[in-house]
Amino acid sequence: MHWQELQIIKGIMTGTLFSFGHGYSAQALSHVLHPQGWRICGTTRDPAQSATIRASGADPVVWPGQVPNLDGVTHILISTAPNADGDPVLAALHDEIAARADQFEWVGYLSTTAVYGDHQGGWVDETTQAAPTAERGKWRVKAEQQWQAVPDLPTHIFRLAGIYGPGRGPFSKLKRVGMRRIVKPGQVFSRIHVADIAQVLAASMAAPNPGAVYNVCDDEPVPPQDVIAYAAELQGLPLPPAVPFDQADLTPMARSFYNENKRVRNDRIKEELGVSLLYPNYRVGLEALMRDT
Repeated sequence: MHWQELQIIKGIMTGTLFSFGHGYSAQALSHVLHPQGWRICGTTRDPAQSATIRASGADPVVWPGQVPNLDGVTHILISTAPNADGDPVLAALHDEIAARADQFEWVGYLSTTAVYGDHQGGWVDETTQAAPTAERGKWRVKAEQQWQAVPDLPTHIFRLAGIYGPGRGPFSKLKRVGMRRIVKPGQVFSRIHVADIAQVLAASMAAPNPGAVYNVCDDEPVPPQDVIAYAAELQGLPLPPAVPFDQADLTPMARSFYNENKRVRNDRIKEELGVSLLYPNYRVGLEALMRDT
């Protein structure tokens, strides 16, 4: 990915970003902010990830372990996975973050469109009531609510669809032995390229709207087997065999994704944040990944 494509925030003032759970999406944002003069600190549980975090333009913080230093921090990004008790960052640092609420200009929480639950293929937007059926969706709703409940904190919620991009997506799946296309009639998923996640976050940082919730997805929810088929076509590989969903040997986690079926609207990121997606559908995104490999 050529991150210079994302120089979309020329008007934003520089600051200091503390990123909890500095993984794939957060590192994409780092690649955009760091060249513009931002100072970024990113946490990881695994010291072996420190070099990758540093390469994204962030100073690695091994946490738990090192104590997060929020002095001078203007922006916070939370990408950590919740558990049954909600968000682990607030479990550890709620009182300090609450006491510093006036210090922060922007707080972004990365959630998931799984919070909407199943709509039998129908459309949802940010006004749709959260009604998750999967455990992971219920944990996300709880974490969202915990962040929104911190008084005076400029919290923004970003509900991400399935993430793909460099090193992550159907091309790597095609290399697996026994790769199949799981077919469940009527099933669709929404997805988003990691570079578009970065530009949505950057656009929100440039125009904070505390309390806002944004769906982050592309324009075209499609059946998952269509994405695999197009990736195989681009690579000149045989089309993986189709297997009916009810005959597929899937893990409980993989099967749970198919229990929820919805189409996610993304109008708000365009109308409120002025975002023009770099990869508005999976075909454009996969073609770009092929060019960059």
